[in-house]
Amino acid sequence: MADDKLDIANEDLGTSPSRIGDPLMLTEIKRAAIWAGVIGLCILAVYIARPLLVIFGALVFASMIEGGTRLLGRVLPIGRTWRVTIVLIGVVLFFAWLVYFAGSTISQEAAEFPAIIERQIGGLLDYARSQGFNISQDHLENYAGSIGSGISTVTRALSGIVGGLTTILLIAIIGIYVAVDPSVYERGVAWMLPRNRRDDFYVTAARMGQTLRRLMAGRLVGMLVEGIFTYILLAFGGQLFGIDPVPMAALLAILTGLLAFVPNLGAIISGALMVLVGFSGGTDMGLYTLIAYFIVQNFDGYVVIPMIAKKTVDLAPALVLATQLIMGILFGIIGLFLADPLLAMIKVALERRAEQNDVEARKQEAAENGA
Repeated sequence: MADDKLDIANEDLGTSPSRIGDPLMLTEIKRAAIWAGVIGLCILAVYIARPLLVIFGALVFASMIEGGTRLLGRVLPIGRTWRVTIVLIGVVLFFAWLVYFAGSTISQEAAEFPAIIERQIGGLLDYARSQGFNISQDHLENYAGSIGSGISTVTRALSGIVGGLTTILLIAIIGIYVAVDPSVYERGVAWMLPRNRRDDFYVTAARMGQTLRRLMAGRLVGMLVEGIFTYILLAFGGQLFGIDPVPMAALLAILTGLLAFVPNLGAIISGALMVLVGFSGGTDMGLYTLIAYFIVQNFDGYVVIPMIAKKTVDLAPALVLATQLIMGILFGIIGLFLADPLLAMIKVALERRAEQNDVEARKQEAAENGA
């Protein structure tokens, strides 16, 4: 009798709503839980994307310091801390010189720069109207205001967290901490992974670090080459053809060098500014600045970039531009600057994953052949 009651209880327990015995139903519930988890992670990523972007910016800055530290270690057999200190002192001195040079040499030019650009745009509008195009400056201002408000909306969250200059300072501080002893943070991340995944993580992290260092080194070389080459052509190159030096040559060279950090878009913006300033000095000067712009970009595209690309990751230009547009819309100027390094890291991770899949496939094939 007691056994019958126990069987009835077990049958009732098996049919309880809290238990699911159907394997198909269990599979569907697991799938639903996975999708719910993915959606939750996406929502979480939206909320923490901006702080993560700041951290990634710090890693990019740390890779630049690490590259300088390793390069310095080839000629100075001193401790790592001293080499990092020397690199940081060099960075501070460079920016101090840049601020001093800008303040003492091109401050007046920088003040006149917006007026020249506005005057040239007004001249382009007048020419367009004379050709029959119905374009008004009010419409352009409305479009610019709409674009500016949209960009400010997506960048307000990041700037609201720490502010513009404070964000840069935070990136620099975190980057310095990481650059002083990167192995500590690498071990910390590896400690959170399963043991069987740690070796793969170390390999992937090493490749990412090497790629990021080479990418940033190539970017800095390109910035330096474009800035110097632009200044030589604008300040002295025109005299060979009887053309006066282009106004604001130093300012345009600095802007061209800084904007070279952003591939594709940076070249377009710097070229537009250069040509607008050139035509303010006449048609001959404007045409010369247009030629100078193409000379700089072709030299950078066919000489500097191919030499750098041999040592760095090869990224498709259209993919880089698309990533820049998406990151720029989502995160503003910081996203635009970090789009290229982020894309390079994603590519390295995907390539590493493809290698692992190939290894697993060969092992499985060998096991099947052995069987």
